[in-house]
Amino acid sequence: MSASHKHVRQPIVSVLGHVDHGKTSLLDYIRGSTVAAREAGAITQHIGATEVPIDAIYAMCGTLLGEKKFSVPGLLFIDTPGHHAFTTLRTRGGSLADLAILVVDINEGFRPQTYESITILRQYKTPFILAANKIDAINGWQKNQDVARNRLDNQRPMTKTLFDTKLYELIGTIYDKGFDSDLYFNIKDFRKSIPIIPLSAKTGEGIPELLMVLVGLAQRFLEDQLTSESGAGKGTVLEVKEDIGLGTTVDAIIYSGVLKKEDTIIFGTRNEPLVTKIKALLKPKPMDEIRDPRERFDSVKEVHAACGIKISAPNLDLVVPGAPLRVVHGDEAELIEEIKSQSQVNIELDKDGLYIKADTIGSLEALVKESREKGINIRKVEIGNISRRDIMETAAINNPSERVIFAFNVKILPEAKEELIKSEVTIFNEDVIYTIIENYDLWLAKKKEELEKKRREDYTHPGMIKFLPEYVFRISHPAVFGVRVLGGRIKVDMRLVDQEGKSIGIIKGMQLDNKPITEALQGAEVAISVEGVTIGRQIKGGDIFFTDIPESDARKLTLMNVLNDDEKDVLNKIMDIKRKTNKFWGM
Repeated sequence: MSASHKHVRQPIVSVLGHVDHGKTSLLDYIRGSTVAAREAGAITQHIGATEVPIDAIYAMCGTLLGEKKFSVPGLLFIDTPGHHAFTTLRTRGGSLADLAILVVDINEGFRPQTYESITILRQYKTPFILAANKIDAINGWQKNQDVARNRLDNQRPMTKTLFDTKLYELIGTIYDKGFDSDLYFNIKDFRKSIPIIPLSAKTGEGIPELLMVLVGLAQRFLEDQLTSESGAGKGTVLEVKEDIGLGTTVDAIIYSGVLKKEDTIIFGTRNEPLVTKIKALLKPKPMDEIRDPRERFDSVKEVHAACGIKISAPNLDLVVPGAPLRVVHGDEAELIEEIKSQSQVNIELDKDGLYIKADTIGSLEALVKESREKGINIRKVEIGNISRRDIMETAAINNPSERVIFAFNVKILPEAKEELIKSEVTIFNEDVIYTIIENYDLWLAKKKEELEKKRREDYTHPGMIKFLPEYVFRISHPAVFGVRVLGGRIKVDMRLVDQEGKSIGIIKGMQLDNKPITEALQGAEVAISVEGVTIGRQIKGGDIFFTDIPESDARKLTLMNVLNDDEKDVLNKIMDIKRKTNKFWGM
């Protein structure tokens, strides 16, 4: 192979943030304005990405850039918004995005997906900019196309104060997450601080500054990693989908090298890597040519990084989103091994725990990482939708609190839904990792309480009561009298003994305020009815009684560690009584 010449490719920019905070509107605004600045450099649509050429950026930034010229040919925005694309698009050990924009509604501040996005950015060490969107919604805001510093100074004092308060809240939240940040024009060293750009995707205020800072950062810090070889293409799968007339196709982002129509390529799959030959490379037609929707794509002979492209080839239904793709050159076997190591989900599993299903390798890794940090055990992970087999397998687990599936961005297949109705499996199905874990925590706390209650019902509980002499309602058949629970608890159907260990009878019923109850806890004063005793003969006011615990229950209680201190104390008293007649009782 001849030595490949290098050129600087455009950086791949991902847009992240919480739902409704303006990710799509930001991209729409940039796309719309660039179409308006078409003479300067036409916008190109890619699959899953939008390319904004440097000339269009010069035109949008106007005087902001002065006479500055950049070697970066433009910016490639990944327009599948959200962290979903971010976790899918990863090269080994990092994200495919060179830069990211974290969009936050300045009026709402950080929300679940914002926190999740910042965690992912930190995990992949991706440099990012914070777009403080929706400034136009701040009370009293007056639109102004001047640069940010002047735009802020020209607002009314009241509005400026509101803005400052919201800004400091953002800076504080970001600081708590381990990053310094400030308005971009106050930053001396962009390596140490996250630039904040106040903007409005609605009015366009601040967007030229966003583009200026992005290009500036790319130029200053990324030039080395943006040199693209003209060698064999490398990319990542964005989506696998059925296209009418084309069959299964793969949407991919190519981040290095060249991809040609006749190339043999290798894709990562769930199992063995797939070696296949490209049938067609498809690009969307430019915006103003989509008159005939049957011909949505143009077939092209080759593409250069960085770009988004649709690939048509045999057997693509085996490919998974997030998997790597490589053009075969040199040693095919070596490349197959490399791809295999990158596509496999290398996650340490536990013997017991939950089952995690996700749509891509990246989101699977992100969900596992978050779960691990919360101390959640994981017994199995898989990419793909939830099948009937998944439900049946999970239903067969012994521990009820582990009959759980975390499902991130996947569907529950119809036959799995039917199986789910019959089984005791719980699925947490969300598209925010944070929400899955939060809902699971609430569920687990409730589940533990239920199981605890059930366990308590399985044995006789220690209880100690005092006969209150002033409350004798009936002398016998049955004897009905008032008691105070001094420790532990008493229940209907429990047998009582006195301090000598002699049987008194069984609690037939219990009442509190003339209403029947089944259980009374320490401190309660209730009326109980006991068959087979007469007040004044076998029992009298002031007597202390204990629940009669079977020896096997006493042993279980000692081992199980479910009693509180007060209950343990009562159990010890009962053991002392029993050991008067059998000194090894309960041992």
